[in-house]
Amino acid sequence: MYLATAYAVQYVPGVNTPDNVRNAELAIEQYKNVLEHDPQNLTSLKGIAFLYMQEKKFDDSREYYKKAIEADPNDPEIYYSVGFVDWTATFQDAAALKSGAGLKVDDELKGKENQKYCDQMRAKDGATVEEGMKMLQTAIDKRQDYDDAMVFLNLLYRRKANDMTCDDAQTRAEYVKAANDWSDKAMAARKKKAEEAAKKSVGGIYLEPTPQKN
Repeated sequence: MYLATAYAVQYVPGVNTPDNVRNAELAIEQYKNVLEHDPQNLTSLKGIAFLYMQEKKFDDSREYYKKAIEADPNDPEIYYSVGFVDWTATFQDAAALKSGAGLKVDDELKGKENQKYCDQMRAKDGATVEEGMKMLQTAIDKRQDYDDAMVFLNLLYRRKANDMTCDDAQTRAEYVKAANDWSDKAMAARKKKAEEAAKKSVGGIYLEPTPQKN
């Protein structure tokens, strides 16, 4: 485990030099050695999943995060991680497809000229988006103020609205409304956290800020 951690901390995401890639591979190898003796070791499962995610090996990352869920079904962060992986994968697919069509990643796929692209996105990533939404909702169910999960649930609704509704304007509007609702909930949760963090703490006792005199 210590050896796996030592390799993992040397890995720099996004740097594809042979030495850096090798650090990730060695870390994963050692984490897997741990799993041979302790198949439900959460640190190893999440460590492997995280490294695969950073390497953009999304199917492998998803596999190990789901194994981590089996080992600890009550951890909201693991469900969030699957949702994040699903959003990242679908975002990259949308960016690649739309770039080839001369569009920006957040352009709506509507109109006859874009019907085939909408159909392709729905066929390729429809199930992935649904899985991500389910995972993020579960994370929120387990942690009511999970603002990061709310943000990405909003973003997945926008993927559905922009990429998978084709010329169904009513459904698109419903997804956009849901996205906006989750965005508002995320902002409210973050505001509440910021207000709580702003309180002064003395010996573990929170003190309200002193009111200012007019």
